[in-house]
Amino acid sequence: MTLDPGVLAETAVRAARSKKAYDIVVLDISASSIMADNFLICAGRSTIHVKSIAEGIIEEIEKELGIVPRLEGWRQARWILMDYGSLIVHVFLEEDRKFYNLERLWGAAGKLGLVKNE
Repeated sequence: MTLDPGVLAETAVRAARSKKAYDIVVLDISASSIMADNFLICAGRSTIHVKSIAEGIIEEIEKELGIVPRLEGWRQARWILMDYGSLIVHVFLEEDRKFYNLERLWGAAGKLGLVKNE
């Protein structure tokens, strides 16, 4: 079974929203990179919030789609990276998100219309 990258991204966005992640962006990096189709980038206000967002995404994707990520950054919880193959999720602590500014780094990537930030 081949998993649709859009379905994976939509599931991750829904889970991030349910944990009150903010500044959620999904970038289409498929034309710029062979590592993945999409990046989901979002932020939390504390390391506890960052972990809560990451846990919510992991649980929802495993429940809905039956896959688990490769995981980095859990201990410090300033930037948790979850690699799902076609989707790479970045959950940042607020100030680290501003510092690394992945949207600028991946400036050629287009934003997917999956997210309507309130």
